[in-house]
Amino acid sequence: MTLGEPLRYEAINTAVSSPGEHFARYDALREKGNVHPATVNGRNPFLLVSGMAEIRACLQDPATFSSSAVTVDDPNPPYMWIPEMVDPPLHTKWRHLLGPFFAPGAVDRLKPRVHEVINEILDDVEGRGECDYVADVALRFPNTIFMEIFGLPVSDAAQFQVWETAILHADPSEGKLAFAAMQEVMEYFRQLIAERRAQPREDIISVALTWSIDETPVSDQDLLSFCLLMFMAGLDTVAMQLSYSMYHLALHPDDRRRLVADPSLWPSAIEEFLRYYSFVSPGRKATRRTEVGGCPIEPGQMVWLPLASANRDPAEFPDAHLVKIDREGNRHLAFGAGPHRCLGSHLARQELLVGLTEWHRRIPEYRLDPDIPITEHGRQVGLNNLPLVWDRH
Repeated sequence: MTLGEPLRYEAINTAVSSPGEHFARYDALREKGNVHPATVNGRNPFLLVSGMAEIRACLQDPATFSSSAVTVDDPNPPYMWIPEMVDPPLHTKWRHLLGPFFAPGAVDRLKPRVHEVINEILDDVEGRGECDYVADVALRFPNTIFMEIFGLPVSDAAQFQVWETAILHADPSEGKLAFAAMQEVMEYFRQLIAERRAQPREDIISVALTWSIDETPVSDQDLLSFCLLMFMAGLDTVAMQLSYSMYHLALHPDDRRRLVADPSLWPSAIEEFLRYYSFVSPGRKATRRTEVGGCPIEPGQMVWLPLASANRDPAEFPDAHLVKIDREGNRHLAFGAGPHRCLGSHLARQELLVGLTEWHRRIPEYRLDPDIPITEHGRQVGLNNLPLVWDRH
């Protein structure tokens, strides 16, 4: 196996001025090799893994590649996101508790409200003839659903987004900012947990207060760590996937018009957008001396696993560099693999389907505003803005 050139984490994981530049970097690295030695600030060596086979193998081997640390620049984090940063068998017990909230039946019961929320947003946006899709639609839509599931006041959404940006999108050099934001989020939930203990409601947090693992009640600290993860997952992932999907469709009117003419293509198109624009880049921590793709790694070192690189690997997907909205056999890793595969994938797919089909039912023709540049942030990659314009009728 040919190894790539030594890399510096901070040089390839920063904000950029060209949308899609992070994905192009991953593609270019994969062409040089499937594994790349790298460092954080010239120290803390880790491996950036580029190939689908190697990334899948790491994700499916939690005994060797632990989730106790999930960002390569923080191999010994002073925080925990539950259940993401918990390994089996404890992780399995947490998934069992959470499963009923995200099972297909529970997601189906949410569908009427999901339709209501996106149409309330489109009622506000449609008549303008322009919008910043990220701020005006993508962040508002799934975030409203998340906050309602958790019993949170939607009026707090703006503050939540400030915290979210600091935690997931700040420059790697601003680690203290991210940690401070986590502390503020946990203080918010600490107060909310106290309120729910006094006056339970029909929401996830109220139910979580009744949970036990191995006949021991879940501690308040673990509940806070759980809330922190749900906060991050609920406020960012679907929003960024919607934004990249709309970015693609604004740039490719033939794909857009084909979907409008034949809505039965939407499910396969969404899977293809998930494959091509996979923005999550998890890390894992080696528990023993081993190797990845022929490159040795020591206990305590990190591996970085950009899912976009796996999902655009030509060894796995014919014409991997192209978006094919009718692609068949699309076994992508956008939701991860192994025991930590995304628990919310059913809800995410529903929000993507409803959000995209309802927009195109009401606004089938639109384009990018050429006068407003689009920028892309690093860390958990995503678009900062997406200026769209359309003709009002």
